[in-house]
Amino acid sequence: MSETSQPSVTPNDILRLFLELFAVVSLGIWGFLSWDLPWNFVIGIGAPVVAILLWALFRSPKAVLSVDPYVKALIELLVMGAAALAWWDLGVPFVALVFAIVAVISGVLNGRREFSR
Repeated sequence: MSETSQPSVTPNDILRLFLELFAVVSLGIWGFLSWDLPWNFVIGIGAPVVAILLWALFRSPKAVLSVDPYVKALIELLVMGAAALAWWDLGVPFVALVFAIVAVISGVLNGRREFSR
């Protein structure tokens, strides 16, 4: 019986999934609450779609485009930073700061793992 190596899922991978989902939902909430009609629909739907497309193209484990790790980090910083700024703009700086701190720590841990491969 041959053993197949399956990618190991770490607790940080699970945390990153929730951070990604939280970022996308945050951008949608921000878009719908911060803008007047009809722009709230455009931004409320458009901002999460752009974040999902950027993540799928460059940052996901099965990304469409293979890019340098520094570009991956830049895309991640852009998406997570936009979500943190969205909470700050909504007047909830505590959520923005906690999210940003957790996202940075998780991103650094993931980056160190990517560079060690």
